[in-house]
Amino acid sequence: MSIACCLPVLECVYCLGCAGWLWKKCLYTAGHESENWGLATAEEFEPVPRHCRLVLAVYEDDLRNPVWEPPGGYGINPDWLILRKDYEKTGGSAPPYMIYLDHDNADIVLIVRGLNLAKESDYAVLLDNKLGQTKFQNGYVHNGLLKAAQWIFDMEFEILRGLVESYPGYRLTFTGHSLGAGVVALLVMCAVQFREKLGNIERKRIRCYAIAPIRCMSLNLAVRYADVINSVVLQDDFLPRTTATLEDVFKSLLCLPCLVCLTCLKDTCTFEEKMLKDPRRLYAPGRLYHIVERKPFRIGRFPPVVRTAVPVDGRFEHIVLSCNATSDHAVIWIERESQRALDLMLEKDQLMKIPQIQRMERQESLAREHSEEYNAALQRAVALNIPEAHSPPSYGTFHDLEEGESSERSSGETSLMSIKKKISESWDKFVDRIFDVDESGRIVFKKQIPQTSQRLIS
Repeated sequence: MSIACCLPVLECVYCLGCAGWLWKKCLYTAGHESENWGLATAEEFEPVPRHCRLVLAVYEDDLRNPVWEPPGGYGINPDWLILRKDYEKTGGSAPPYMIYLDHDNADIVLIVRGLNLAKESDYAVLLDNKLGQTKFQNGYVHNGLLKAAQWIFDMEFEILRGLVESYPGYRLTFTGHSLGAGVVALLVMCAVQFREKLGNIERKRIRCYAIAPIRCMSLNLAVRYADVINSVVLQDDFLPRTTATLEDVFKSLLCLPCLVCLTCLKDTCTFEEKMLKDPRRLYAPGRLYHIVERKPFRIGRFPPVVRTAVPVDGRFEHIVLSCNATSDHAVIWIERESQRALDLMLEKDQLMKIPQIQRMERQESLAREHSEEYNAALQRAVALNIPEAHSPPSYGTFHDLEEGESSERSSGETSLMSIKKKISESWDKFVDRIFDVDESGRIVFKKQIPQTSQRLIS
């Protein structure tokens, strides 16, 4: 009877489909996501291990007598510590943080620590969000993280403004891990939006390093702020990839593998076009740096490779079924592997013996490449019809969008003025090259101009 009803055939098709999906997900490793990205250079990746150590320093109770110091130390001078606030001083409104004046690297750094599993206030910040709950600058952001970021900004912008004005050659950097990474990603957006509160600091002097961030902003914002936000992800880290609500994640800690498999199944069965069209869907922010150190069906860790890009589609869309999905989230592992990767980059540069002039030229070309890649990402977002995606006229200029003006009109006026200027300059050069003024003040042809040229001009 079952044969007549073709049930065995349906069962076989179902089993083959499940087996194919499982085989595909097992073969799908984090390296596939970034295999077409470019390789990061030592110049752009150099701050990452240093900021990982600064995040680790926030966990210490006494920086003069550290307990969890990594090999080589934190690289921090306790005398340069400007401010430090713990849970008692923040009152649960934000995770603990500190402000550090890094004279060695000309940097003003605000560091926010990651999630504390023993603190209910951190859970309150993390779980305070619903899909599409909070809009920010024509996009969507994580509600709880935005509240924490605004609280820190309102409390510390006067101190930051004083430091920015006292050290005009220093950069203003925000860095954090996990929960703190999401907070600083939204904090740097507040800093860019309200630069007048920070002494009208230039946008190019502001930057952010989000270490293993959670998905905290919509795709249009993630791409738009890629010139100031840098996200660092180690291999299979699950948090920048998970689309499940964080409340479900923490409710399912006893059966996290089951939740991961269900989330993988949901993502696999969801068309990417549908994901991109949802303006409420949150993503990992900014430019992405992906540290890859493992390969499928290989045992052990390989020399880490860092790939970077500003992706639009394929931005850590799928969870990776890996036994390292949770361990890769630890900041101590990220610091260790990022330092290994940086050492390999520096060793390669030393073998190549790049002169100082060439290094400066490479930095300039790197800035141009980032600019081109950034503009290409914005254009790609517009081409994919990402909701509220805009294509500004140049790299890192969003003043019109931030002030609520029309970006299209300003870009059109700017391009029209530049065209008129070029035409005027070319005409003046043409007149100076062809004509001359005689003693009586009349305009005549220059004597060195051939007669044939004169005939052609006439």
